[in-house]
Amino acid sequence: MNTDSSSLWMSDVPTSPSAPLLSDANADVCVVGSGIAGLTTAYLLAVEGRSVILLEAKDAPSRGETAFTTAHLAWVLDDRFTRIASIRGDDITRVAATSHRDAIEAIRNISRREGIDCDFRWVHGYLFPGKDGPDSITEEAETLRRLGLPFEQIDGPPLPGSTGGACLRFAGHGQCHPLKYLAGLAAAFRRHGGILHTATRVQKIEGGSSCVVTTEAGPTVTAKAVVVATNAPFDAGLLLHSKLAAYTTYAVAFSIPSGSVTNALFWDTEDPYHYIRVQNAGEHDFLIVGGEDHKTGQAEDQNERWDRLVAWTRARVQVTGPVRHHWSGEVFETPDGLALIGAAPWGRNVFVITGDSGMGMTHGTLGGRLVANLIGGRTDELAEVYNPSRWMTRGLLTFLQENLNVAAQYTDWLTGGDVSSVAEIPPGQGAILRSGLSKLAVYKDNNGDTCEFSAKCPHLGAIVRWNPGEQTWDCPAHGSRFGCEGKVIHGPAVQGLNPAKE
Repeated sequence: MNTDSSSLWMSDVPTSPSAPLLSDANADVCVVGSGIAGLTTAYLLAVEGRSVILLEAKDAPSRGETAFTTAHLAWVLDDRFTRIASIRGDDITRVAATSHRDAIEAIRNISRREGIDCDFRWVHGYLFPGKDGPDSITEEAETLRRLGLPFEQIDGPPLPGSTGGACLRFAGHGQCHPLKYLAGLAAAFRRHGGILHTATRVQKIEGGSSCVVTTEAGPTVTAKAVVVATNAPFDAGLLLHSKLAAYTTYAVAFSIPSGSVTNALFWDTEDPYHYIRVQNAGEHDFLIVGGEDHKTGQAEDQNERWDRLVAWTRARVQVTGPVRHHWSGEVFETPDGLALIGAAPWGRNVFVITGDSGMGMTHGTLGGRLVANLIGGRTDELAEVYNPSRWMTRGLLTFLQENLNVAAQYTDWLTGGDVSSVAEIPPGQGAILRSGLSKLAVYKDNNGDTCEFSAKCPHLGAIVRWNPGEQTWDCPAHGSRFGCEGKVIHGPAVQGLNPAKE
């Protein structure tokens, strides 16, 4: 697509880098990752008066996956209540719904308290049928009545071109500009005494009565507790990774006349589903549409997926305005659709927030509250709901399917390459090339010069694959992503691809 390939949010919020960590430091708590989960946790702990050091691998805060969200603030869960109740039961499902509703309220309250102008507004949410027909809407309405959750059944969503039909409307949803919110939250964190270091990649965490966080450059942070809020946790072992499935999701932003589409959140029931919202931008609005998800590293038609989103929107919503931005993000799904938040199963006094399941804004916010309570020794009913060590026996089929999929990716070691020689790689593209018993990830720039790396993901050894839509190397097993020149851009890997000569 010939449009801006950065997210809409990154176009109007300047970066605010901090100094990297240059020497050993001590704190009550060390938080790793400055997305919404990490910043919320760090902010809440700093407000309590604890000393907090926040470490971010990128050159500026909040430039990880939170910068690529569509920023739906929803309490209606993406996996839908019928499925979640079938796995976790009605009581847990009700508490989960309430926790997301409370998270929206928390974002509103923090914005007010700290004077953060982030375009927050309350909106309705609408669930409408896709090509799969109205049966899933009927089933979801029955579940909502049983659970006692508020909704209205109406005739079609308020979208241009809607032909009516079954639709569920939910009050109490919200939306905001995610990077404006996080920029304000980072400033508030600092005002409350927090310390933020960017360009500081963490490579190892040792739990214990005194935890030690080791960075790539060498300096360490010693803390009473550590929070890993990096979307995909690193150094977590197979136990936790077996509960996480990495998916890539796509988004486009159309320029549309102001007020031409209702300010609301919309989802359909297709699989993968489509999701829609509006962002006001002065003299015009942006219509943001997402969907076309697939397992990370397991597709080669990225450009076509953006094109399909555009076609779906023009047909379903009858939008005629131009596409101004297109981007992708990465979400980590769990077998039951609820995040993994709480004490990490691999280290004493180490806590984790992961498994956003497409609801990173609210999962990250409620995760910050839950972890702050656990560190403070306070009881919290959400601890049972989101316990990272839980076993989801009724979600066993999903668990097995996802892990069989991961295992299948390692058969790439036995296959040939995408090409048989470097000469076959077009300029500006990459490909996998077999070299004896090994495989190489080879990128050829527009001048014809090449960069050659081991194709082995340094995380857990799967073979990476070329992503032509974004010119990245993506791991199809656990979702690590690397730039075309081998640098890690998304975990769980904490280091780049190894040069071929090594």
